[in-house]
Amino acid sequence: MTVESTAARKPRRSGAAGKRTGAAKKQQSPQASEPQLVQLLTPEGERVEHPEYDIELSAQELRGLYRDMVLTRRFDAEATALQRQGELGLWASLLGQEAAQIGSGRALRDDDYVFPTYREHGVAWCRGVDPTNLLGMFRGVNHGGWDPNTNNFQLYTIVIGSQTLHATGYAMGVAKDGADSAVIAYFGDGASSQGDVAEAFTFSAVYNAPVVFFCQNNQWAISEPTEKQTRVPLYRRAEGFGFPGVRVDGNDVLACLAVTRWALERARRGEGPTLIEAFTYRMGAHTTSDDPSRYRHDDERLAWEAKDPIQRLRAHLEAAGHADEAFFTALEEESDTLAKRVREAVRAMPDPDDMAIFENVYADGHALVDEERAQFAAYQASFAEEGN
Repeated sequence: MTVESTAARKPRRSGAAGKRTGAAKKQQSPQASEPQLVQLLTPEGERVEHPEYDIELSAQELRGLYRDMVLTRRFDAEATALQRQGELGLWASLLGQEAAQIGSGRALRDDDYVFPTYREHGVAWCRGVDPTNLLGMFRGVNHGGWDPNTNNFQLYTIVIGSQTLHATGYAMGVAKDGADSAVIAYFGDGASSQGDVAEAFTFSAVYNAPVVFFCQNNQWAISEPTEKQTRVPLYRRAEGFGFPGVRVDGNDVLACLAVTRWALERARRGEGPTLIEAFTYRMGAHTTSDDPSRYRHDDERLAWEAKDPIQRLRAHLEAAGHADEAFFTALEEESDTLAKRVREAVRAMPDPDDMAIFENVYADGHALVDEERAQFAAYQASFAEEGN
């Protein structure tokens, strides 16, 4: 539903109150105009230009973006299947959001730092995190599965919106260190209603932090539509905090790449934060414990399937002669190999070390943690003694 249709609902009260409401609606009408959407690739795969955000990519780079999206989607599908087979406790699918994640992820430099939520599998792929490492937490055998500082990619964050504050604090530190790197924080439309996000916006603006807030507006915060999160397009919230906001076609990998690259360069130049709203759609369930058929209609999903990010880039590649059938066949074989490796790796994951919970709590150790470790070790040993 558009902002206009939300604002057009009739007021419940009548009389003078109704007149005041009508006057307020007239005052709000400029804000209810259709938001500008940055797009470089139409749903039909036609390349278009944009006066502010444009990008030139070689055929090889375009094929690389397509490969990233295809392999990410295949990994995601395999993870969903593994959860259905009882191999994972839960999984949050990114189906339909590949362009937003691959486009923004490929805009990053190696020295930039990423703060994800729990659905950024495509960004993790761009940062060089092995896909199998994403699955340990969802299988319940580790607390994350990778060293964040190896790839400048923080561990997945389950607490909604908290990572925006972490990203802001880190970006403030980057600025104080005099580095020219940037920070990016990912969150969803539902998380935009969290107080943590508002606080992150405030601090980042006041301290001119080199951070990009990348909101993937996939239309549904679990079962709540975006219209119940905001009265204006999400990207316009940035205006109230004093920094720019941009809405980009989240199913257009080229537009996501161009806009994110611009925002990151802006941050590196010391011009402060930017909010990017990637307007996309969650094609599947919120997580594997969700049933989207209970709160949204199939015709909505079908309409968005026509805007599929992978299909539109394939159409462009074929029309421009940038890829042949051999390329697509080889990529399909590569995706099959990836899926097989993921299946085997998950089923071979060892049970966690009982004492691992005490590791990495403090950088230099702590007397209380040492005491608790000893107590837990003695407790575990008591079971072995009873067995004898």
